Amino acid sequence: MYKAFGIDEDVVSFGAAQERMLRERFEEIDRTAEYNQLKVMRAMQQCRVSEACLSGTTGYGYNDIGRETLEAVYAAAFHAEDALVRPQIACGTHALAVALSGNLRPGDELIYISGGPYDTLEEVIGIRPSRGSLAEYGVTYKQVDLKEDGTFDFEGIRKAITPKTKMCAIQRSKGYQTRPTLSVREIGEAVKCVKSVRSDIIVMVDNCYGEFVETTEPTDVGADMIVGSLIKNPGGGLAPTGGYIAGTKECVENAAVRLTTPGLGKEVGATLSANAPFFQGFFLAPCVTASALKGAVFAASLYENLGFVCTPGKDAARYDIIQAVTLGTPEGVEAFCRGIQKAAPVDSFVTPEPWDMPGYDSQVIMAAGAFVSGSSIELSADAPIRPPYAVYFQGGLTWPSAKLGILMTVQEMKNDGLLRPEDLCVK
Repeated sequence: MYKAFGIDEDVVSFGAAQERMLRERFEEIDRTAEYNQLKVMRAMQQCRVSEACLSGTTGYGYNDIGRETLEAVYAAAFHAEDALVRPQIACGTHALAVALSGNLRPGDELIYISGGPYDTLEEVIGIRPSRGSLAEYGVTYKQVDLKEDGTFDFEGIRKAITPKTKMCAIQRSKGYQTRPTLSVREIGEAVKCVKSVRSDIIVMVDNCYGEFVETTEPTDVGADMIVGSLIKNPGGGLAPTGGYIAGTKECVENAAVRLTTPGLGKEVGATLSANAPFFQGFFLAPCVTASALKGAVFAASLYENLGFVCTPGKDAARYDIIQAVTLGTPEGVEAFCRGIQKAAPVDSFVTPEPWDMPGYDSQVIMAAGAFVSGSSIELSADAPIRPPYAVYFQGGLTWPSAKLGILMTVQEMKNDGLLRPEDLCVK
């Protein structure tokens, strides 16, 4: 079957050798998935999910039992007081914007303590001037960069906090950087640091790509809010759109009145036909995340053996589903993305090309043939076309599909003369 996809025998053999060496890692990933699956199952049972919850509402969405139960399930699974889980949240950036604008007021200070935020947040905050940014509403911003080894600068955090500081934000995943992803344990240490200066400071964690990778979440270690997208891990590949905010009751309600309107908050918002895929996607999410993790580890193993720098490395602990591979040239990035596209179940026949994507300050190439447009829990890869020319691979609803995608990237690199046949030897 791999031959039918145009993958040479030496590429398949190279991949098979790496897979044999990863058996123990895969077993560890499966154990985490089992724990998280039971956690989700327990939350669904405790919240008495019923068949009636799978139906949606129209119009104002008053008395939506499915929506209310789903939000209770998210709160229970993430050990939070409350949650906002809505199809009206367009994407992860929107979820973060709602959480930020709902909890910050003119004159407040926002500090990112994990370095600069993801590219699309720069316009939300006002780092890059943009209409409607927090800066336009009088919210000030500064950041504390991580240390060179990728750990929190606790001394720098303490010094940065002022009487105006209302919120400290942490980006768990690396975004378009090659730094390590932050573990829940490390995030917990940062929360303690912030709270030791002032206990009333809100700590928000951008949890995108990190859900169900570990057996704990940032809300287990003191974060006031975690925020994410449903077309990433927690949607399980079935959620057609949406995002979530989970945390303290006050933070979630503040976000809700920004998403809808003051006075209505969580009480409105029709779910239409979204409840069933939201519930089922969340149920599947731990095992889907495990498939994506196996793909990330497999990619790191192959590409490290081909001589490329991978972040995280093949033997490193995993705290999100993203695998960064520094290819060093734009040609390498484009070949990698072509391979991912050719392995997709949807739009496998199209060729991804760099373009001026809204919200980014450089051209970006994106490869994804997904059942849900833009879903990065499905097999996908993207990269800004700028040095060091690192590509970011994530997703894979099943392990075999993720494996096919990675093998196809190697084949495309080989076809373009970026790899030699002698490179495909196990080292």
